[in-house]
Amino acid sequence: MRSLLHPNVPIVSSSHPPQLRRKSTTSSHKVPVLFPNSDNGLRHFHRPRERVRCWPKEQRGETLGGRFEESVTDAVERFMSLFPLTSSYTSTTSWVAGPMPPCSPTSDRDKILCGLDDIERQIDAGEFVWRMDREDVHMNIEAALTDMIGEPAKKLHTARSRNDQVVTDLRLWCRDTIDKILVRIRKLQVSLVKVGIKNEGLIIPGYTHLQRAQPILLQHHLLAYVEQLERDITRLSNCKERMNFCPLGACALAGTGLPIDRFMTSEALGFTAPMRNSIDAVSDRDFVLELLSANSIIAMHLSRLGEEWVLWASEEFGFLTPSDSVSTGSSIMPQKKNPDPMELVRGKSGRVIGSLVTVLVLCKGLPLAYNRDLQEDKEPLFDSVKTILGVLEVLAEFAQNITFNRAKIQKALPAGHLDATTLADYLVNKGVPFRTAHDIVGRSVALCVSKACQLSELSLDELRSASPVFEADVYEYLGFENAIDKFSSYGSTGSARVAEQMHFWVSKLQIT
Repeated sequence: MRSLLHPNVPIVSSSHPPQLRRKSTTSSHKVPVLFPNSDNGLRHFHRPRERVRCWPKEQRGETLGGRFEESVTDAVERFMSLFPLTSSYTSTTSWVAGPMPPCSPTSDRDKILCGLDDIERQIDAGEFVWRMDREDVHMNIEAALTDMIGEPAKKLHTARSRNDQVVTDLRLWCRDTIDKILVRIRKLQVSLVKVGIKNEGLIIPGYTHLQRAQPILLQHHLLAYVEQLERDITRLSNCKERMNFCPLGACALAGTGLPIDRFMTSEALGFTAPMRNSIDAVSDRDFVLELLSANSIIAMHLSRLGEEWVLWASEEFGFLTPSDSVSTGSSIMPQKKNPDPMELVRGKSGRVIGSLVTVLVLCKGLPLAYNRDLQEDKEPLFDSVKTILGVLEVLAEFAQNITFNRAKIQKALPAGHLDATTLADYLVNKGVPFRTAHDIVGRSVALCVSKACQLSELSLDELRSASPVFEADVYEYLGFENAIDKFSSYGSTGSARVAEQMHFWVSKLQIT
């Protein structure tokens, strides 16, 4: 028998060997399902973006009867249903491995496996009808199996609850999703490093408070984002490590008295171990919050990059020009060429951050253990992941389609006295205390402002009017190119140091 998450993982009794029998498959299956699974050798089912086929009201029956004497109203049914959400997402699901009762006859087990195979075929062919009154995927499949093979199917839910099934599914999906995000981040890192390689030696103004501050190498600037993305990778990897514990077998909240082997199912699904506390297992959504938090930080990083490129593409800056393939126009102004993808990168960051806030607020008032509120973690999670994957993809594409305008950047560099700090360093090297040097250079800049000239254009006598320490070698520190060469500390924007950083990332990212 298979679980509600992996149709190719048999459900075994304690009399069977600890390993699980698996069916091999190389095909991709399309299924309308709720939650995706991981890529650990078990079969995946991909649900197409299509409307869910549901039975009309007169054909609806009871799935969770016994306790209830009447059906829920149409409004309640629509309000609680997950199908409108899940029909919008392409995802995967599986039937998680779980044990049959020890006395289960082999014939029942075979009937269940064959029945699940047939249901899989129906779903793959788009023939399976999803019934709204059966609430979710799990109950739809169990009820359909019961219609198909009768009493043996009623053993399918042995030692399991939708509470632990859903959260197991969700952990598997998040685990798989993190791998996809990591791939996209790496691609963006590679794109940024390649832009740096293409523009080796290009000096641009560096900014603080959006005011010109010091000259920097473009490569150095781009690598700052590569470093941020590397921390994003670390955060996601740590998140994946912490979430990789199996809730399956916790049942509703208290576990079960049936002889199940949680360690076996945990290993079969690629988890590190079963979760120690069954109450925590079904109620925990920390892993969702961590993923949403990591996505929010990624979105913030990418929004900053998008904002800079929007500014740099403007006429006021003119530092870069995006190609036509990543630009849009105006419906009324024929001359316009807008970097709209970067504006959307900036805009969508709020959406991702909002998803984190939504789930934080969702969880903050929930008593232990499971509460139906937790159904509402899916939509913000799915949307956050979809958005982050899209933003990472378009940024990598945009980076490959921009040109930096060297002539305009070169023309803009002299403004702002970017070599002032380097001039202060010159005085410090001559033995002048830094605060005194700061004052001397400040007065020299004031002189330049009054004369409408650059520091390098001041005569030696004019410089000495601010301090007698200045000598003829001072001009080796003035001008943005000389200033770049004077930076030497580890991690700085000096040419030699940036070359070291570029070499590191080219090697790490295996760029050829």
